[in-house]
Amino acid sequence: MDYPVEQFTEEEQALLRPHFTNVDLPVFALVNLPETVKGALFARYSRYQGTLRRLYLDEFAAEMPEGGRPFDGEEGKRAADLYDRIFVGYGDDSIAQVGGAHVACEWVSNILTKQLQRGRLAAYLEQSTRYIPYDREMPGGGYRYYRDELLGGRFGEAMDRIFSIYSDSIPVVEEWAAGQFPRGDEPEGAWRSSIRAKALDLLRGLLPAATLSHVGIFASGQAYEQLLLRLMASPLPEARGFGEMVLGELKKVMPSFVARVDRPDRGGEWIEYLTERREATEQWVARLGLDRAEDDNPGPSVELIEVRGSEDEVLASCLFEGAGVSEAETRTRIGALDASEREDLFRALVGERRNRRHRPGRGFEAASYRFEIVSDYGAFRDLQRHRILTCQWQSLTPDLGAWIPEEVDEAGVGEAYREALEISREEFERLTDGGFDHLAPYALCLGYRIRYVLDLNAREAMQLIELRSGREGHPTYRAVAIAMRDAIAAEHPSIAASMEFVDDSEEERLERILSEVRTHEKQVAAGTTKAPPGFSTLG
Repeated sequence: MDYPVEQFTEEEQALLRPHFTNVDLPVFALVNLPETVKGALFARYSRYQGTLRRLYLDEFAAEMPEGGRPFDGEEGKRAADLYDRIFVGYGDDSIAQVGGAHVACEWVSNILTKQLQRGRLAAYLEQSTRYIPYDREMPGGGYRYYRDELLGGRFGEAMDRIFSIYSDSIPVVEEWAAGQFPRGDEPEGAWRSSIRAKALDLLRGLLPAATLSHVGIFASGQAYEQLLLRLMASPLPEARGFGEMVLGELKKVMPSFVARVDRPDRGGEWIEYLTERREATEQWVARLGLDRAEDDNPGPSVELIEVRGSEDEVLASCLFEGAGVSEAETRTRIGALDASEREDLFRALVGERRNRRHRPGRGFEAASYRFEIVSDYGAFRDLQRHRILTCQWQSLTPDLGAWIPEEVDEAGVGEAYREALEISREEFERLTDGGFDHLAPYALCLGYRIRYVLDLNAREAMQLIELRSGREGHPTYRAVAIAMRDAIAAEHPSIAASMEFVDDSEEERLERILSEVRTHEKQVAAGTTKAPPGFSTLG
C-alpha cells in the first residue's frame, strides 16, 4: 500500500535527522539518544495521537542539547570483523544478544501487530484503542485501515462504512456514559477522560483487524533476526513488506547482527523451512477435516485443559534453594505435614504481599496450566502481549460469533453496531470465497471471537490474573482472568488463594476513573495542574 508520509519543515527535519534513521518511511530506528529518552518516548507513545517523530518534536526536541556525536551507522571495522568471525562464521548466537535497537513500525494492521509481538525476548509498546479514538483521517486522507490491491475496491467500501459507524457512535455513547456516571468530586478532566475511555472500550469491538496502529519495539539482534525470519516467511504481503523495511533500518544501526537474514544459505534456507512447515500444517489440517468446523457453542469460554504439578511440588520447589537436601527428600518431609501445617507453610513462603508486584519466587513455576480460551479478538490482543507464557492462536473467523456489549443497546447504537459486524462478516466471506483465506481476517471487527491457548506457570498466572482482573481493565479480559483464577482454585486452592489482588467484583463502574484521578494527583503534586476547590486526594 501507499503509506502516509508525514510532512516536516526543513527546520524539523534538521532536528530529526540526528536521531531517526529516516524522516519519510513508516519504519525507522532511534539513534544517538540516551536510553532514558528512548524509553520515555516509547512510554509516551501508547497514549499519543500522532507519530513518534512528531512526538519527539512536540515534547522532547526542545530539551535536547545542540550538536552531539554524529551518527555512524557502522559498528567500526574491528567490531564488524569480530561479529563476522564469531556470529556468522561460528554461529555463536549469544553474541547477537548483547546489542539492541529501538525500532518503530507505524501504520501496521492489528493482524500484523500480533506477528510483531509474538517473540518473547523483546519489549513492545502499541497504540491503545482505550485512549485513542480512530475516527480521524490519516495524513493524506482516509480512515486508518490497511489497503492492498488484492483486497479489492469492495473492501475499502466496507471498511469506510464500518469506520463511519464507529465514528458516529462515539459522541452518542459518550453522552450516554456521562448520564450513567455523573461526575462526583473527582477532577473534571479525569472524569471526562474516563467517559471517553468508557465509550472507546464499548466501541472498540467495531474496529476491524485491518485498523492501523503504531508499535514500538526494543529487542536484541537475536530477537530481531527471529522476527525478520517470521515476517519474511509469512503468507501476508504486509508482513513481508515490513520485514524488508525493518531489515533495511537495522542494517543502518546494527548490520552485523542481521547479516545472516538475507544470505541464501542462512536466512534463505530458514525462511524456506518455516514456509514448508506452515504449508504442511495447513495440508494436514485440511486432510483431517480440522478447518472451520461448526462450533456447537460459539459463546465465550475459558477451559482448563491440562494441569501439571501439584501444590506439594510447588512447596518443595520454593524450599529448594534454601535447603541442603535433594528435592525428593524435601517432598517427603512436606508429605508428612498435616493440612494445617501445609497452610502455614504456604502462607510463610508466599509472604505478606503489600501489592500485586510482590510475587513469590520461581518455586511457583513448578505448577503450570494450559487454558483453551474463546474470547473477542480485542481481549485476545491484550492477553497475547504477556511474555512469559506460550500463546498459540487460530485464525480469526466469524464462526465463533461476536461480543456485543449490553451497554451499546442501552446507549442507542446497538442496531448500528450489529450492522457493522454484519458488513464485516460479509466482506470476510467474500474474500474467503475468492481464495484469499489469509487476507480475509483483515475484514473482521475486533468484536468477533477467536480461539487461543495460554500455557503458563503459576507465577505467571498470578501476574496475568491479578493485572488483567483489575477494576480499571476492559470487562472482556477481566472476565477471562477471573475465570482462569476460578479454574485454578478448583485444582490448587492454596495457589489461587495466594492471588490476593484479584478484583472479582461485578458492580457497574467507570473503569478508568481511578487511574485518571491518580494521574491528576501526580500532576497536582508536581505543580503542573491545580487541584479544584474542595478536592482531596485518595488515601
